[in-house]
Amino acid sequence: MRQAFRLLPLPLCIASVLALHHPGAMARDDIEPDWSLCPLVESVPAFPDAQPATGSPGDRASQPTDIAGDNLAGVDGESVEYSGNVTLRRGDQFLGADNLEYRAEDSTYVASGRVRYQDSGMRLVAEHLEGDQEADTHRVDDVTYQLTERRGNGGAERIEMKGSQGSLYGSTYSTCSPDDRWWELRAERIDIDNEEGQGIARNATLRLGKVPVLYVPIFAFPTDNRRKTGLLYPSISYSSRNGFDWRQPIYLNLAPHYDMTIEPRLMSNRGLLLGTEFRYLTDGGRGTLDVELLPSDRLARDGRAEEDADGIPPENRRKDNRGMIRFSGRQNLDEHWQARSNVRWISDPRYIEDSSSTLNGQTSFSFKSDVGVYGRGRTWDAAVHADYWQLGDYTRTETILPYHRLPRAYVNWEDDFSNSRFIAGMSADITRFQHANSEAKPGGTRVDLKPWLSMPLEGSAWFVTPTVAWRHTAYELEDALARQIARSNGTDVDTSPSRSLPIATVDAGVYFDRDTLFRGESHLQTLEPRLFYLYVPYRDQLGLPRFDTQNMSYSWGQLFRDNRFTGADRQADANQLTLALTTRLVNSETGRETLSASIGQIRYFEDSRVGLAANSPVIPKGKSTWIADASYEINDRWSIGGTYHWNPASRQEDLASLRTRYLIGDDGVVNLSYRYRRNANNQDDLLEQVDLSFLYPINPSWSLVGRYYYSLLDDQLLEGIAGVQWDSCCMAARLVARRYVRNFRGDMNDAIQLEIEFKGLGSAGPETASRLRRAILGYHREDLYLVPPPDVRNDDGDPPSADDDIFQ
Repeated sequence: MRQAFRLLPLPLCIASVLALHHPGAMARDDIEPDWSLCPLVESVPAFPDAQPATGSPGDRASQPTDIAGDNLAGVDGESVEYSGNVTLRRGDQFLGADNLEYRAEDSTYVASGRVRYQDSGMRLVAEHLEGDQEADTHRVDDVTYQLTERRGNGGAERIEMKGSQGSLYGSTYSTCSPDDRWWELRAERIDIDNEEGQGIARNATLRLGKVPVLYVPIFAFPTDNRRKTGLLYPSISYSSRNGFDWRQPIYLNLAPHYDMTIEPRLMSNRGLLLGTEFRYLTDGGRGTLDVELLPSDRLARDGRAEEDADGIPPENRRKDNRGMIRFSGRQNLDEHWQARSNVRWISDPRYIEDSSSTLNGQTSFSFKSDVGVYGRGRTWDAAVHADYWQLGDYTRTETILPYHRLPRAYVNWEDDFSNSRFIAGMSADITRFQHANSEAKPGGTRVDLKPWLSMPLEGSAWFVTPTVAWRHTAYELEDALARQIARSNGTDVDTSPSRSLPIATVDAGVYFDRDTLFRGESHLQTLEPRLFYLYVPYRDQLGLPRFDTQNMSYSWGQLFRDNRFTGADRQADANQLTLALTTRLVNSETGRETLSASIGQIRYFEDSRVGLAANSPVIPKGKSTWIADASYEINDRWSIGGTYHWNPASRQEDLASLRTRYLIGDDGVVNLSYRYRRNANNQDDLLEQVDLSFLYPINPSWSLVGRYYYSLLDDQLLEGIAGVQWDSCCMAARLVARRYVRNFRGDMNDAIQLEIEFKGLGSAGPETASRLRRAILGYHREDLYLVPPPDVRNDDGDPPSADDDIFQ
């Protein structure tokens, strides 16, 4: 029979308190925990008499409640009592009990004897359930619950609910199996207010086994997706520079569209640092402001004698009061234009090095700030922006910094013509260059224009693309820079030098393919010859400055470029032909590339005389260095690859690189690479390095991680990582140590970190996985095929959606 009886709101109270234990309430977990070692042992098994939990909670209000039982007594509309296998069903909800009594005159009910509840997200059992539907008050005793949408189980001695408010007494929660409790969160009392979206826990304790390891007398937490002010997990680490390092983030929910995190950081060797992060979200924009202040840094005081002995320039020494300001933001202006900024300021060049005590510590000799407006359309992109460089390595001077661009404006355009074979385009750039050391490096203004016209011709297995371009570059130089150039070249002073020249290329290729058997499997084999002809007449360019131009590293891509220099200050002269050949073996069933091999060389028909300076070597007529590159998948677990540059002039290699990877089980990986490079002009060795990284599983629970990155040429360790990982059903831990070069002088820094993860709750200690994913290719096999790790920030410049939420 069907009664006008509402199903009890008990699950609302249980679901509310679970927000306390949800990872988003106290920490930000970007990666789903690994449950592979965790067989599902449910504290509340499925009820055999319950209907399948289908549907959504939003459908319940419009659905009727069906009540059934073996016996029914009383008067309908006054007082009724069900007994024997009583069940209530509505949508995805099920309630079962031995007895259910409902009194219509005072709207009270009592359920007793094997009280069971189930919906699409949870199951629970209780001893006793009673309440007043008119007053909307309810009480349930001796509760045990099991989550079904995600891991988690626990219980409560008593739950009391009145309207949207409720209290849980003696509650517990864990993602561990009920009979193997590695960790458990307990609270003496938890008060819930669903209208405010807030809960308050009193006398909360986190236990490892039976041992309490963390006690909080009282704290507030959110019960829904609304952000709430409160404490985040602390971070504890140790380093030789900072000593004991403790951070305690405090989250402040200031408004729906902006918030702030205050992070006091106590370093036993240095003092107290105050960090803040302010974030905002607007319609079509977002931004983050980070500020760090470290007054009276003891490291600055204690290190003065060391800086005196090392002869560190005064401007590069540590300041007594130190800090950093960093702002990153973007704002959509319309469908084509966006304003972006990435600004950083540090108090002294040693600040970043001294702050990077974690595994993510990096060595950077400079930092760039950039502010601008950027646009993009179907056939064009453009920008007006400015950038500024600041020194980040105290062992260097500001003269090594690139020029500031204050400002720069550029536009690139490319379009094809309807019913025409032609494609036209143009690149235009105007930049004002200034330097941090303006006396040693005076600046100027540069205009660079490059219109071009191309006529692609192609068929199903061939292509020919001739292109012609004209490049004009003009300058307005400061007098000091013009005089420097004149003195170095022995020429007259010219504050307005320029250069104009044509550029012609022809790019052509053919594709051959055939079906073949390789290692007993069907493959598609390709043969791809390619020719690239380049002609650029010689122009004397020694009278031009060099603001942002360097030699490109000789590589496969350079075989098909029209300039061997970066930047616009030099345009190489050329009369040359590239001959290249590539072959591939592609598995016909899987589409994977089993083998890829390429070889190429440039034939110079004339000397290439343009260089960066007057004494730059000429590239003589003849043959360039051969480039060969190959990769081979030996089997599903082992792959190998290499790159080799052989110089026919010196009859020896200019570059040799070997890399191999071996997969161990379902999680392990070993990477080994060797790199050697020689200066092709003077035959000096530039680098010789070996890099070994691995994740080695000892058994399903224990694994070793490590990296040994070593310079054979300098006989010095560049980066060393050693660590051990332990994983269980519901808990994991990582202990990792790192030693790395912190500046160009070769000084080393050390860090050691311990992270403990309570799966389904969060982690305590500094985050270590991001650095390991960068140091060990294939760590947890997420970036095995060069897929970016999930926590790598996307700064590609694409305009964000108006409903992007940076606070998730």
